[in-house]
Amino acid sequence: MYWCERIGVGERDIRAVAPSIIYVSISGFGETGPFAQKPVYDPLVQALSGLTSVQAGSDEERPRLVRTIVPDKLTGFAAAQAVTAALFARLRTGEGQHIRLSMLDSVVAFLWGSDMGAHTFVGDELAKETAQSFIDLIYETADGYISVAVQSNKEWAGLCRAFNTPEWREDPRFATSALRQENIDARLTLTQEMLHTANTDEWLDRLEAEDVPCAPVLTRSQVIGHPQIVANETVVEHEHPVAGTLRQARPAPRFSAMPTMLRHPAPALGQHTGEVLSSAGLSESEIAGLAADGVITLGPIPEPATGQAS
Repeated sequence: MYWCERIGVGERDIRAVAPSIIYVSISGFGETGPFAQKPVYDPLVQALSGLTSVQAGSDEERPRLVRTIVPDKLTGFAAAQAVTAALFARLRTGEGQHIRLSMLDSVVAFLWGSDMGAHTFVGDELAKETAQSFIDLIYETADGYISVAVQSNKEWAGLCRAFNTPEWREDPRFATSALRQENIDARLTLTQEMLHTANTDEWLDRLEAEDVPCAPVLTRSQVIGHPQIVANETVVEHEHPVAGTLRQARPAPRFSAMPTMLRHPAPALGQHTGEVLSSAGLSESEIAGLAADGVITLGPIPEPATGQAS
């Protein structure tokens, strides 16, 4: 935030010309405290927030990174939600606000409801987190991988029918949801041993026939063509004037009165700079002067990609 003030675009500077603006400041670790001025990257936030410990499953296991930039992305979602709330408040009050958030706070808040229960009740914290099970819910089949998740008694009964193991329903270790959780390692080990005996498609058919929650484990290339992704129209193709045909995921929210779509490709560097400055009231000569002084870049309109119609 401090460099913004040094170059004259801090909140006070901006609010002087736009009093009702929503001003957002995003930091890595926070604006105060011993880490405030430290350089930050996504893995560092995963480490400091406890996310790597959650991913490990236990305090005694080696911490593990989530192999996508969760803090970066999550902070963006948190910022967008906060801006939306501030815009709504401005409609009510006419006043803008300064929103401050950090990557660290975003991740800790995200984790709290699902992964920090042992630290919620003050004075009754667990000294050390232990794993419920070191077996996750990704199972190996004869020809691939599958995920199966069973919680209710109905789902457990369906699993036993799909596996043709009625004796599991009579096993006292698995008589209730609480007991199945208490004996989770034994239950998941038996599940894995059974799933090894047939291929993925066969198990999906048998499990789905019994209404057991299950899904194939897909590679990234397989995701694109999966029937559910196709039915959702999650991934769309469009023509880029330079790169050619591109594939991208469309925005996840679908609005009833405002269809979401990719309206145009990403612009080239400086492609719209002149247009934006002109709409702000600058003359052609002023814009040209800024470009000549190296203050701005005026990018050309991209030429069509080879093989595309102009």
